[in-house]
Amino acid sequence: MTTWVENPRGGRDRGPRGLARAWVEVLVRPRRFFTNGVAPGDQAPGLTFAVSVALVYLLTRFAFVPSSVPLDVGRPLVSAGLSLLVAGVIVAPLTLHLTSALQTVILMATVKDRAGVSETVQVVAYATAPCALAGLPFPALRVVCTVWGFGLLVVGMSTVHDVSLPRAALVVLVPGLFVFGYAFGGLFALETVTGLDLVSTEPPVAPVESRVS
Repeated sequence: MTTWVENPRGGRDRGPRGLARAWVEVLVRPRRFFTNGVAPGDQAPGLTFAVSVALVYLLTRFAFVPSSVPLDVGRPLVSAGLSLLVAGVIVAPLTLHLTSALQTVILMATVKDRAGVSETVQVVAYATAPCALAGLPFPALRVVCTVWGFGLLVVGMSTVHDVSLPRAALVVLVPGLFVFGYAFGGLFALETVTGLDLVSTEPPVAPVESRVS
């Protein structure tokens, strides 16, 4: 599930420079990135990318809204550090693979000729790229980032599994709402921006800054 191929392609170089390059490329040239940067059986770079995005998202959330730290051990820095550790080691990888499993089941039921499971995992991982900025305390920015991420998921699925954009949008609807609407708080930010009551349950790390403002 997390192996490297010998010759990474596109934005899949190892190390911080490779992560930064992948982040820029998937944002500015998504179709080209998903065409050249997704390789069969090469999930480790995607997993590293998704975990990095999740950690940046949470780090900025915790920095601007200390009350959003989910684990409280009495010392703010220790609580934030433990929360980031749990997120990086358990929550982010688990969320990625559960979402990818759900996406795979939907693809099996709706797309006859499709790419493999590992490619699906990678598309979900790289589509989270805009959410590195979603932790900043601006609900409108979070809405933009999560909608952008959902759009990247549509483009990635369309490119990798060779389906039309409208069909890809339907295929990713439920997994996309879970990742971008719930895990990254897009729906909760949209509630704040529009004043509409869209959901009733806060995510595990709630966007509390929107509730207090």
